Amino acid sequence: MSKLNTIKSKVKQVEAIFASKPYKIGIALSGGGIKGMCHAGVLKALEEEGIKPDLISGVSAGAVVGALYADGYLPDEIATIFEHVEFRKMTKLQVPDGGFFSTERFEKYLGSKLRAKTFEELKIPLRIVTTNLDKGESVTFSKGELLPVIMASSSIPVLFSPRKIDGEHYVDGGVFKNFPVSVIRQDCENVIGVNASPLVINEYKKSILSVAMRTYHFMFKANSMADKDMCDLLIEPIDVGNYDTFDTEKSREIFNLGYDITKKMIDDRKNMK
Repeated sequence: MSKLNTIKSKVKQVEAIFASKPYKIGIALSGGGIKGMCHAGVLKALEEEGIKPDLISGVSAGAVVGALYADGYLPDEIATIFEHVEFRKMTKLQVPDGGFFSTERFEKYLGSKLRAKTFEELKIPLRIVTTNLDKGESVTFSKGELLPVIMASSSIPVLFSPRKIDGEHYVDGGVFKNFPVSVIRQDCENVIGVNASPLVINEYKKSILSVAMRTYHFMFKANSMADKDMCDLLIEPIDVGNYDTFDTEKSREIFNLGYDITKKMIDDRKNMK
């Protein structure tokens, strides 16, 4: 490469760094089962400070909360929706067909709440991360039908059956990327990341469900490290790790936990100025 071409290449790199980005504030919401209710609490605290996202990314529980918020629901309304969700009522044990439990009931319930049927109808742009089980790769959706993609992103392997979209099978986006910061980082001036899956080493039951979820938590931690470093502001309520993934009866407690930790972080930052 000539010296002139080298200079031109460097100039383009500098221009790319300082180029204005299409979104001012992006929020990335991790997976975490019912622990993802802390996302709604965080969103409420941010709203009270006049902070609203221009772009949202979500995985699994983060995809559910992100979709409802992008659909125009207030954080408190999202909390109310999940006060009526119970694992036993929203799932059904089935003859294993790619998964032990059917999520048909939860899909029907969530579908009845969503006003938007496609990504394009949402009030805030949304990107949902899934895992293509057939090709073994992470796939981000941002257009087309909304509900099937949310359910795919939430389909924990083995526990829930894979979802078929356009002839291919998809499962939980957390398999490769449980904290979807990288999928919006380059398009946002500032990114707030909310990690609802901090690893807390505590006692656990030796049931199939508990062992499976603990294994997934280790995997989620491993694939979230790089994305945590990409955040301009990382909100990670450590205490949420003391709740089980399917502790649905404690959803309001978890919501309040997300709210309280965010308010404290904001107050601390104000006091440092």
